Amino acid sequence: MPIRTAVTLALATAVGLGSAAAQTAMPMDHATHHAARHADAPVSPPSAVPTMPGQDAFGTIQEIVSILEADPATDWTRVDIEALRRHLVDMNEVTLNATAVATLVNGGASYTVTGDGRTLEAIRRMVPAHAHEIDGVNGWTVKAEPAATGVVLTVTALDPRQTSHIRGLGFIGIMAQGGHHQMHHLAMAKGEVHH
Repeated sequence: MPIRTAVTLALATAVGLGSAAAQTAMPMDHATHHAARHADAPVSPPSAVPTMPGQDAFGTIQEIVSILEADPATDWTRVDIEALRRHLVDMNEVTLNATAVATLVNGGASYTVTGDGRTLEAIRRMVPAHAHEIDGVNGWTVKAEPAATGVVLTVTALDPRQTSHIRGLGFIGIMAQGGHHQMHHLAMAKGEVHH
């Protein structure tokens, strides 16, 4: 066999063996290849479900209803979810639509809270009730007095650190004070308190 033919044959054999070896090491299984390529990609479990209700008041009502349904002692003849819904509308009105103008006073601040229509009604229901609830918290003196177009909420303290606290919170921060809101909502839904 001439040398040239032998070299050509040896080269062809080497290339063929290399190709065969490559085919053995890397099978043409596309499903396996696809799975390997996407192994690091996050996969949602098939049982995953959304948890957010999409609207805060709706979520609050949903939570309260779940609590009531899980409690065998719930007296369904007294339950008033509609009262809770009306209260949540008031909270929304005061939080988003009321206007609060702050005036610095000795030891704290006075907030003139005003609104029109449904917002004014909500201010007159919520602000005095909340003032009564938090009076004395943190050593504060909290008073709500009626005004022509709303309520004047005055919050003061003897401690200068609390003065800064009151002023820093502003009206809506003061309205958010205390952990009584959640239990108040449950009691309202159970028909134990009236809004």
